[in-house]
Amino acid sequence: MSCVSGYISTATTAVKDCILRNSFQPGFVAEGDFIIGGIFPLHYNQEMPDQNYTYRPPSVKCNGFDPRAFRWVQTMRLAVEEINESSELLPNHTLGYKIFDSCAYPLTGQRAALAVLNGLSEDDSPLCTGASPMLAVIGESGSAQSIVVSRLLRPFRIPMISYFSSCACFTDRRKYPTFFRVIPNDDYQVKAIAQLLVHFNWTWVGLIRGDHEYGRFAVQGLLRELQGSNVCVAYQEMIPLLYNTQRALEIMKVMQSSLAKVVVVFSAEGEMTPFLKDYMMQNITGIQWVASEAWVTASVFTGREFYPYLGGTIGFGIKKGHIAQLSDYLQTVNPQRYPSNILVGELWEALYGCSPFSTSANHLPICSGQEVLLKQHSAYMNTSSPRVAYNVYKAVYAVAHSLHNLLLCQPGNGPFENNSCAQSNNILPWQLQYYLQEVKFNIAGEQVNFDLKGDSVPYYDIINWQKGTTGNIEFVNVGLFDGTKPGGEELLIQEERIMWAGHQSEVPVSVCSPSCPPGSRKAVRRGEPVCCFDCVSCDSGKISNQTNSVECMFCPEDFWSNQDRTACIPKEVEFLAYDAFGIPLTVISVVGASLTIGVFVVFFYHRNTAVVRVNNSELSFFILFALTLCFLCSLVFIGEPTLWSCMLRHTAFSITFSLCISCILGKTLVVLAAFTATRPGDNIMKWFGPKQQRAIIFSCTLIQVVICAAWLIDAPPYPIRNTKYERSKIILECSVGSSLAFWCVLGYIGLQACLCFVLAFLARKLPGNFNEAKYITFSMLIFSAVWLAFIPAYVSAPGNYAGAVESFAILASSFGLLFCLFAPKCYIILLKPEKNTKQHLMGKEKR
Repeated sequence: MSCVSGYISTATTAVKDCILRNSFQPGFVAEGDFIIGGIFPLHYNQEMPDQNYTYRPPSVKCNGFDPRAFRWVQTMRLAVEEINESSELLPNHTLGYKIFDSCAYPLTGQRAALAVLNGLSEDDSPLCTGASPMLAVIGESGSAQSIVVSRLLRPFRIPMISYFSSCACFTDRRKYPTFFRVIPNDDYQVKAIAQLLVHFNWTWVGLIRGDHEYGRFAVQGLLRELQGSNVCVAYQEMIPLLYNTQRALEIMKVMQSSLAKVVVVFSAEGEMTPFLKDYMMQNITGIQWVASEAWVTASVFTGREFYPYLGGTIGFGIKKGHIAQLSDYLQTVNPQRYPSNILVGELWEALYGCSPFSTSANHLPICSGQEVLLKQHSAYMNTSSPRVAYNVYKAVYAVAHSLHNLLLCQPGNGPFENNSCAQSNNILPWQLQYYLQEVKFNIAGEQVNFDLKGDSVPYYDIINWQKGTTGNIEFVNVGLFDGTKPGGEELLIQEERIMWAGHQSEVPVSVCSPSCPPGSRKAVRRGEPVCCFDCVSCDSGKISNQTNSVECMFCPEDFWSNQDRTACIPKEVEFLAYDAFGIPLTVISVVGASLTIGVFVVFFYHRNTAVVRVNNSELSFFILFALTLCFLCSLVFIGEPTLWSCMLRHTAFSITFSLCISCILGKTLVVLAAFTATRPGDNIMKWFGPKQQRAIIFSCTLIQVVICAAWLIDAPPYPIRNTKYERSKIILECSVGSSLAFWCVLGYIGLQACLCFVLAFLARKLPGNFNEAKYITFSMLIFSAVWLAFIPAYVSAPGNYAGAVESFAILASSFGLLFCLFAPKCYIILLKPEKNTKQHLMGKEKR
């Protein structure tokens, strides 16, 4: 209201001359004992007048009549009439109303709120005196408009009940102390949408919002809910409050270029209508829309022309209800009954494309106004599952029940000062608010009440836009979200009933990067959101058995990853078995032992010949016996290591070799003594008789036996499972227990070999055709070379190869000793028997 007065000198003149220059007329008015206001977005956009301050600006012109919002208005009127006719609710009292159009715009909503405060008629109230005759306001639709209206009503302490404002900002009771709503808080909606995105694994989504508090708070809430999840936002765009086609085309360009095929929209129906029309003009398809409750049930989008672009849309809608008389009541609204109501005329223009009034400025064909409202006029006549209309219905009944409870108050038992009650003929709005906060009633089987923040029960239907039999879009219920359930149980979806964008039955994919299969992990790209990643195969020994694993898990110690890196399998156990390595070594060992036994047989058979007797047959048999044991002890290195085999393999090899070298040492000493006894009567040979030879062999071998015994007592060898050399395998091998003892054993054998070599080297040029010193020298050279090569090979040999190297060294050195010491003798015995005489051996045969 704008009061303008001329230049006057007295208050009386001021009152007389204060006139309303620019009236804001309500859409519908009804008188009653108690008046409530209603504010609805009967138009979804408006033209702003040119304000250059050189002349009075014209009135704001609202465009785009919304039959759906007009149905909400009629629902409020129906509820009031039902209450007035009820004998149980507010008996002997009536409700009146005053309903205004906000044009879905905050500034117009502000004007409507001011007009509501002025009572039934602004012309009859030139001055604002006393309390407002308005007890409560039903409204507004959009959160941005409700913020403005609530702030205006706050100083007057007039409660308002919104039927469609879901912004989480209204929970702040300090800013909005008189605000109530029968629609769930957006905190629950964004929670539901976040769960929906996670449920369908849509990890790369776009966000579009309107330029208002509803959109801003909803996006903030959704981003908060998505923290810690695997869902990322590809882009955020905003539809301007005053629609701009150029800006809309920029948003659509972003949508087309993005990999995000799922777009979440927090916007009102009024902003979405021109945006979607431009979207259809650009012929963009393939977008899976996720709609907020503000437009998911908007009837304006149900035409068949919308289906190729909006079919498959899914979103959370307000819980549907049932209003028995609504369909019949809507049929009663026609131009004949309301001949002067502009809004009814606009309804006819929107539904039939003709004007029932000749004064219409749209230059449409004239119609009779008697046309029958049909079901195909779904934008207005869709009463099968009222949602927002049902909220309007509940809001009116909440006010009525609160007034009813207020009037039932008994003096002396009231809730106000001194236990007083409100005066029925002078009810103040703040007194009604007290009863609104406490109200609790049932309507159509549903309980209605408000919590301390003015919120109602959080409950949503999941709506899917599907093609109906006539080709139009139908809103199909495919699930629900119940905010009263425990966390994780709120969402219930019937996936088999959902039809997705493009008339597809498969869930659309909206990801920045394809899912990483089991056996790989996600590697986030530098400078990009966590939803954009590369898939990297797990390293050896690690697995991932889930899709999109962030890390690969280590396998337990005795397990290793399979080839696909999806499961841990027992590690392959390796040891020197009878396989590609073990069988050849076994054959060589048996062949060597057999040859040695063969030589033993030859020597035993020819034991009385010169070659055998001259070379000390007893020592030769000792050496052959020791060599046989040396060949056979290599077999202990083949097979799965056990505690006994580990102790036996090292000690047996060291003692047998020590015995063998001791025998050779004894023979070397005998040869040296025999050929150095040059003077007759020398008694040097008496020190190297058979008993002394046996003593030398026994004592030298005994030292090795003592070393081995100490080794076995202090730190014996034992089997180990080596997993360090090759992590994919378990290598069974023998640990030497004490490295010092192991190298002492080898060192002692080496010392014996070196002593033999030195003595044999000194005796190599002594006379005689069969001076064994040469062969002993050569055999010790081979023996030493084998074991000197063994040391670095053994140290660097991996796993079970170490056993193979040691076994090979035993066999090689044994063959070297066998051939060097006995091959020449066997040659003479078997192939040159004529040389097997004492004269030839002493070099005294006749020439």
